[in-house]
Amino acid sequence: MIIVDLDVMMARRKMSLNELSARVGITLANLSILKNNKARAVRFTTLNAICRALNCDVQDILRYEPDDPNAPEEP
Repeated sequence: MIIVDLDVMMARRKMSLNELSARVGITLANLSILKNNKARAVRFTTLNAICRALNCDVQDILRYEPDDPNAPEEP
């Protein structure tokens, strides 16, 4: 499972969701979906813009955790 740690990096940079939205050009709703791990996909251009705005690397906002073999499958 891919975990989005966008909120962690935003806190480190002391940047609000509103400010990131304005810098990246992505709606608050879409950033919120990404931040709350509800996104099913993300474009490389979006990741690039977020990393540029937060001055970070992709691995600072995305990480992999193995799936729990006993957890029900997501739709």
